[in-house]
Amino acid sequence: MKATIIKAPGEGPVYADFDQPVAQAGHRLIEVTASALSHVARARASGTHYSSATTFPFVAGVDGTGRLEDGQRVYFFKPEAPSGSLAEYCLVSAAHCVALPDALDDVTAAAIAIPGMSSLAALVERGGFVAGETVLINGATGTSGRLAVQIAKHLGAGKVIATGRRETTLASMKTAGADVTISLEQEEGALNRAFESQFAEGVDVVLDYLWGSSARALLVSAAKASPDDHPVRFVQIGSISGADIQLPAAVLRSAAITLTGSGIGSVPLPRLLHAMQQVFNAAVPAGLRTDTEIVPLADIGKYWAHADSLRRTVFVPKP
Repeated sequence: MKATIIKAPGEGPVYADFDQPVAQAGHRLIEVTASALSHVARARASGTHYSSATTFPFVAGVDGTGRLEDGQRVYFFKPEAPSGSLAEYCLVSAAHCVALPDALDDVTAAAIAIPGMSSLAALVERGGFVAGETVLINGATGTSGRLAVQIAKHLGAGKVIATGRRETTLASMKTAGADVTISLEQEEGALNRAFESQFAEGVDVVLDYLWGSSARALLVSAAKASPDDHPVRFVQIGSISGADIQLPAAVLRSAAITLTGSGIGSVPLPRLLHAMQQVFNAAVPAGLRTDTEIVPLADIGKYWAHADSLRRTVFVPKP
C-alpha cells in the first residue's frame, strides 16, 4: 500500500510503499478515506511530542476516517504502531473507533475531529463548564479556536469572548458566535484594561490556545479584576505563542484561579473519544465547520511543513 513514511527522527515524510497491516484480534483493519494534517502528527514525527514513537520507520498520522471491512464508516484514533492514518490502510484498536453519523461526510469529520474534541473536552472534562457560563477563548482566530467559539455557543454559553491577532478573522468571530472580541494587537496597557473589564463582569472558563504573553496577561488580569466570590477555571490547551511564561506566585494566591491543562494524557482516552462522538453528533445540527483544503495523499511532501493555520489540510488516499 502507499503510505507517508517517517524513517528517522526529524526527517520529512516519504510517500512510498509500506507493508499493509494485517487484521488481528481486538483490532480493525480500516480503509482510510480522509486524514487531517495535525500539529500532533508532525510533532510525533519530529520526535518532539511527548507521545512520539521510538521505533522507526513508521507511518505518520494519528487519526482519520475510513471504512471497516463490513463497510461501516468510522472515525479512528491512534492507530497501532507502526501503522498510521496517512496511508491507504491502517490497523486500529476496536476501542479507538467511533461510528460516524450518516449526515456527516468523511472529510468534514476528519477536519473537525481533533480541534473539536480539544475544545469540548477542555470545556467539559477539564473546565467543568455548565450552560449559561461565560467563556473566554484565547486564540480564537485559529482553526481550533474558531471551533471552540461555535462549540461553546452550542453547549449553551451565556457569553463568549474571543481574542486573536488577525483583525479580519477576529471580526468574523461574531458570525461564529462570539459576543465580544479583543484584539491582541494592541499596546500592553490597553490590552490589560480590556481583559480586566471582562473579568470584572465575570469570566468562568478560559480556554487558552496560545500561552505566552497573552496567557500571562489574562492570568494577571483575572487575579486583579475578578470578583472575590467568582472562581476562574483556566484551561491550557496549546502553546503557539511560547512554551514558557513567568507568572508571579501571588496570582494563584490572591484569587480563586484554577490552572489546569487539557490534552492527550490529561483526559482518559475513553472520555476523549466520548467528546469526539459528541462533536460528530453536533456537527450537522449545530453547523460546526472549518475551512478545509482537500489534497491527494501523494502530495503530502508539498504541505507537510507549510500547512495553512487558517484551514485544515485533509489528505485523501484515493482522490
